[in-house]
Amino acid sequence: VPQYKGKANLHVFEDWCGGAVRHLRKNLHFPLFPHTRTTVKKLAVSPKWKNYGLRIFGYIHPFKDGDFQFSVASDDNSEFWLSSDESPSNSRLTAFVGKLGTEWTAPGEFTKFSSQVSKPLHLMSSRRYYFELLHKQDDRGSDHVEVGWRVFLPSLKFEVIDSSYISLYTDESSLKMNHVEHIPQTLASHSGSYLWEAQQDEHGADMLKSDPRDTFFLTPAIEASRVENVLVPCAYSPTYVVKDFPIARYQGLQFVYLSFVYPNDFTRLTHMETENKCFYRESPLYLENWELPALVSIRQCLPALSPLPSGRLQVNLLLETSFASLSWASMLQGKCAPSGRDPWGIYLCLYSLDFLEDEEEEEEVDSPEPTDPPLEAKEKSFGPIPGAKGKETPPATRDYGDDLDYYSFRHKQGQARDEASTPGQPGRWSASRQASATATTDYNSSEATRSEGTRVTSFLKMSETTASQQEEGKGQEEEEEEEEEVSDYSYEAGELQQSWLEDSINWQRTFSVSSVDFELLRSDWNDLRCNVSGNLQLSESEVVDVVAQYMEKLNEKNGGIYTLLRIVNVEKRRDTARGNRYLLELELAERGQRTVRLSEYVYVLLHQGKQDDSAEANPEGPALGATEPQPSTWSILYGRPVLCRPLRLSWKQDVMVHFVVPVKNQARWVQQFISDMAHLYGATKDANFNVILVDFDSDDMDVEKALRDARLPRYQYLRRTGNFERSAGLQAGVDMVEDGHSIVFLCDLHIHFPPNILDSIRKHCVEGKLAYAPIVMRLSCGSSPREPNGYWEVNGFGLFGIYKSDFDRVGGMNTEEFRDRWGGEDWELLDRVLQSGLEVERLRLRNFYHYYHSKRGMWNARSKK
Repeated sequence: VPQYKGKANLHVFEDWCGGAVRHLRKNLHFPLFPHTRTTVKKLAVSPKWKNYGLRIFGYIHPFKDGDFQFSVASDDNSEFWLSSDESPSNSRLTAFVGKLGTEWTAPGEFTKFSSQVSKPLHLMSSRRYYFELLHKQDDRGSDHVEVGWRVFLPSLKFEVIDSSYISLYTDESSLKMNHVEHIPQTLASHSGSYLWEAQQDEHGADMLKSDPRDTFFLTPAIEASRVENVLVPCAYSPTYVVKDFPIARYQGLQFVYLSFVYPNDFTRLTHMETENKCFYRESPLYLENWELPALVSIRQCLPALSPLPSGRLQVNLLLETSFASLSWASMLQGKCAPSGRDPWGIYLCLYSLDFLEDEEEEEEVDSPEPTDPPLEAKEKSFGPIPGAKGKETPPATRDYGDDLDYYSFRHKQGQARDEASTPGQPGRWSASRQASATATTDYNSSEATRSEGTRVTSFLKMSETTASQQEEGKGQEEEEEEEEEVSDYSYEAGELQQSWLEDSINWQRTFSVSSVDFELLRSDWNDLRCNVSGNLQLSESEVVDVVAQYMEKLNEKNGGIYTLLRIVNVEKRRDTARGNRYLLELELAERGQRTVRLSEYVYVLLHQGKQDDSAEANPEGPALGATEPQPSTWSILYGRPVLCRPLRLSWKQDVMVHFVVPVKNQARWVQQFISDMAHLYGATKDANFNVILVDFDSDDMDVEKALRDARLPRYQYLRRTGNFERSAGLQAGVDMVEDGHSIVFLCDLHIHFPPNILDSIRKHCVEGKLAYAPIVMRLSCGSSPREPNGYWEVNGFGLFGIYKSDFDRVGGMNTEEFRDRWGGEDWELLDRVLQSGLEVERLRLRNFYHYYHSKRGMWNARSKK
């Protein structure tokens, strides 16, 4: 075809790291969905760009019959494939540059590696030959790729193949980006070169290993009648709910607490800890040195604090469920002593406590800041304020700043890292803290007390070395360093210099250690600085105790027909003032035959609440039914933990879930999302979900047709005009949902879903009670679900599940302020959700990934030439 001559097809795959062609083959969209489809006029490309891959394909037309040699040159790696005829299926690897991503050549350097030059190939001028050129470029070097050829005569130079000898494989100029049937799929694009495919190592992420949670939703559920009235009902009104309390913009991040899980789901990114080390220092060894007497709920103080300026108000201190019951005057002696309900006095106290940490300690924390942190959320907050154990020092001499600083937000997140940095020795923080404590306090004057402090501030303690030995060793090391600086190394044979002293090695040196599990020492603080840690771990003894009590009650009601086969999953939300809430997921044998799944919320109530707790928990809800016992009927249980059924906290296993996604000109991602949703339907056979796509005038594909062609249980398509607006798009999609008693899941386009996503959303959304913000893992550039390198998006709330009725009640999306921008609309929605009285469940979800992508070419971006 005349219009095909002089050009070859070029497909560009952007935003993908790595320098080897094998890295390109791992790209989610390779080879069918490139970012750009265009043409080139010769087999030489140098766009002066980075982190991309190329696929050039078409036909070569020899200018004569004879034997030809081909060579490829590139920075970084490349492969040239040539068919024995015009069929792509007969392509074979002919020449290549590198296989690891570290090899490269200069432009036109055709003979640097033996692999670059092909064997002689006999070609005929009357035929055309299909070819394929693959190239991968990382973020360094001068990018280029070119293919040269020559008649088989060793003295001849390689010449770049130009437009006179190539033609298109097909004309793509009029095709939509999701039209892919014409794209050749060959050995080059799929299996790759046999030379190094076998060299791929197994990835080290524990999360890739199978877990019963992943498929537990496929187990038949226990009959609802079997679990009715197994436990006595109780009002559910946790103290950390902040209904009607005014929250400053983006301060909702500070009100979200994490849940604990059992058993370990291995969501900790152990393979990424070299980039972000996270250790946790909620040590019981330290907590044992403080008394926590009768607990007082701080909720009573909240009304007096509402008029305070929002910028400095440390909301997490105010919302701690309880603190040591010391008077304000005694607790904050030396700082300020507000009396009564004076809000400005309390504010001044909090303001002064906010800046107790010095700048030196601030610089010692080396964890990276989260991307796009909200302004207020970056400020420090304080945890529970401890009371002192042992003899009290008179108020005039006692300095509380040290104790409060120890419990500060910075201490919660980073200090154990320094202590673990040098085994056997206190870290920088520990050493400076001990020195400071010795210099500024007089109530820890005894040596016994000081040694106790040392023991609790260092998990590893040297058993042999004394202070004098350390000083002696230090002096010896300095002396040896001076000697090494003036010594000369000689290649001549001879006696060793007398001044050269070998380091002696003490093979008997040991440390006194105790068993430490940092995961069990973490608190439920939503740590915005550590993004490689996994879900909080729940102790086995606590789980076994709760499950044993529940199984006893279950068999009392059902005549002992159930046997516990496995504890699949337990999730705990802690409330030290009223009681802990658990989600129990158990695999049971019914009469020793049928295997069933139990998934129920239970409550371990610490004491009997007020008579109006149930009304307080849900004033708009219906009153307790006549068949449900009133909480007052078991007031005799006051003072002991009670396993009970939290009222109006049960989840629906078949409720409809609507995935709402706004899109614009993202054909490759839209097609991928639709395919993933169809795959989810095929894997689960669950028809109770709906895909809602709000399309802002996409012109690169027919979105509605793609939905219609996919195997989805149901979908809705809404076309809007104008510029892309995420908030408006989400709101328009939710408005299409008529049933208020169904769940809407506000979603992003670039998401990989695990097969249990529907079950996970339903379990953690309860109308009037719970909303769900699962933590997604952001994949790094060049990573995929099979090789998940990245980090947890701990401060992102854009993926959000909530009942439609609750979404409407909080006012929906803020479409006015976020009309022409996005970023922050999810935090703003979170503020209002929390103020409405809902809890937000926050868990890292296994195999839940956000694909890497840049902002390039997205939505309303314009190119600069």
